[in-house]
Amino acid sequence: MAKVAKRIAKAKELFAGKSNVTVEEAVKLVKQAASAKFDETVEIAMNLGVDPRHADQMVRGVCQLPNGTGKTVRVAVFARGAKADEAKAAGADIVGAEDLMETIQSGKIEFDRCIATPDLMPLVGRLGKILGPRNLMPNPKVGTVTMDVKAAVEAAKGGEVQFKVEKAGVIHAGIGKVSFDEGKLAENVRAFVDAVSKAKPTGAKGTYLKKVSLSSTMGPGVSVDIASATHA
Repeated sequence: MAKVAKRIAKAKELFAGKSNVTVEEAVKLVKQAASAKFDETVEIAMNLGVDPRHADQMVRGVCQLPNGTGKTVRVAVFARGAKADEAKAAGADIVGAEDLMETIQSGKIEFDRCIATPDLMPLVGRLGKILGPRNLMPNPKVGTVTMDVKAAVEAAKGGEVQFKVEKAGVIHAGIGKVSFDEGKLAENVRAFVDAVSKAKPTGAKGTYLKKVSLSSTMGPGVSVDIASATHA
């Protein structure tokens, strides 16, 4: 435990007096502070000026990170016939219909993204209480209810990140690994901030982007200058 405390203290020392830094400087600091024995994820947290309890202030969407997430995404697809074959050919990890529904109902969820063809949504709808809280429910707004299962599977495997604002008006996402090149991480940060900016809801009042910060899985966070994150 002492080792962990020492590591955190050293990281905090590195970040002391540094806030509202450029994206490049934030990425550099996060990489320097990451000292875990595994390849930590670089995480972004964005505080938004919205109240998601109001439907017209809900923020959700997808972002195709230019350099991927560095994470292997397991994809499940609800499809039948030719569409099931298409999903398998595109690299889906699990493909099925009633059998897949039963597997999920039994508590076995071995995937990170769930895609469905529109005709199977009545079936998937029965899994709302299981998939919903895990943010796995297919949704046409983020392209996971679609007839183009090939494109959806390839996007999920190729570094697409879904985002949805939480109760406190915060969005969290992993945007790469600390082993990534600094320039690639900076590109991913800007792509993500841009996607969230474009998803600004009609009901948002006042300042929309309030705060952006970066951290690694085990490291402290550093706030990023919003202008630096929104302009390449």
